[in-house]
Amino acid sequence: MPSTLDKIAADPEFYTSNVRTLGPCNIDSPVRHHEFIRDGERILVTENVSVLEHLRGRLGDMPSFERAGPLAKIFHDPSWTRVGIVTAGGLCPGLNNVIKGLVEILSFDYGVKSIFGIRFGYAGLNPDFGYKPVMLDPDNVDTIHELGGTILGSSRGQQPTDRIVDTLERMNINILFCIGGDGSLRCAGDIAACCAKRGLKISVVGIPKTIDNDLQFVGRSFGFETAVAEAANVIRNAHVEAKGAPGGIGLVKLMGRDSGFIAAYASIANPVVNFCLVPEMSFSFESLASALDNRFAAGKTHAVIVVAEGAGQDLFNDGDVKRDASGNILKKDIGEWLKAKIAAHFKEKGVASSVKYFDPSYTIRSVPAKGTDAIRCYMLARNAVHAAMAGRTDCVVGNLGESYALVPIRLATIERQKLSLKSDLWRSVMDATGQEYYFNAGECSRIGSAGIAP
Repeated sequence: MPSTLDKIAADPEFYTSNVRTLGPCNIDSPVRHHEFIRDGERILVTENVSVLEHLRGRLGDMPSFERAGPLAKIFHDPSWTRVGIVTAGGLCPGLNNVIKGLVEILSFDYGVKSIFGIRFGYAGLNPDFGYKPVMLDPDNVDTIHELGGTILGSSRGQQPTDRIVDTLERMNINILFCIGGDGSLRCAGDIAACCAKRGLKISVVGIPKTIDNDLQFVGRSFGFETAVAEAANVIRNAHVEAKGAPGGIGLVKLMGRDSGFIAAYASIANPVVNFCLVPEMSFSFESLASALDNRFAAGKTHAVIVVAEGAGQDLFNDGDVKRDASGNILKKDIGEWLKAKIAAHFKEKGVASSVKYFDPSYTIRSVPAKGTDAIRCYMLARNAVHAAMAGRTDCVVGNLGESYALVPIRLATIERQKLSLKSDLWRSVMDATGQEYYFNAGECSRIGSAGIAP
């Protein structure tokens, strides 16, 4: 699979960090009591170092993105604006917070009256399914932030782009907000491209939703902090169960198809974890079993293992590759596999053990956003509205430090963001778990970047 740098080198369009606009902004903004940002204001990008160096070599300067926020002049006339809001992909804490934020900012800041909630993802924009949109206003979204999931429903998979744009034309929608992850945002990019090809003045703006935190250039995605907090609670329970039996092992499978951020952060948030296994690292069952033996041989009576759902996929050799409706490869169940293998290992050795398995994925995905996560949802929604009303399109709102920026969808989805095994984050996981000690037969020495002894 081509790397990020290969894609950048092959397609000059990736060199631009500029967001497309529908035209000049000539309408006075109705937003009151707010300091407007300057048109053209930029934010320097300081993450994704290897990619940035390549971009800087082509651009001749440090890459930057357009600052998000309200402009004194806007493109869309609020009196004639009709908005669609769609949630696509898997559930994630904070979806309803984003919907509520979009509706309230559109209503209170801009006076937009026609806001349609599209039912069940992009399928709701394909008339073949017959899903009727719902009208949204501040009253009927007033308390939805207290609920998990999305009041609009969701679905996976793309629908025919031409059919979607036909629906937008028929409904006279001139702003579409797409709340979704990698695949859903790619679909949004296709919709924006189709609108441009037809000469339609429709703003398509994305709000990044990826519980795995694996989008590029958008900072921390909403729902991630809530997921880490909920996962830390499950880890606590697994620890209690593990300590309650001789040879007790608490095994927790967390979200993370291709990126191990949730597993890593949760292991640090509740550092009772002894082994953290993520997709970015390779390991054999023999090395893990040996590490467990070493831990028990050192006098420990229990162990807690956290494994991301995409870890250890190379351990399955059946060659049967299946995909979901969005085209993502369906991962083999590493949790159940490890549970059976660990139990069999200790049984064969004649050693008492008790493996307690926890898979809280759907429970975590379904809870409401909490604390600063909920605040991030609202701020992302707020800046998405400002961008759309100013005629920006084919972009996603990113959270860069204390500021928000507009990122072209193609850059945000160029490839999955991965956990670096040479990062301070992974070093922190190594220190919090102490797993390198057991993988190295009790010798507390530095090991390879994979986190496992050769």
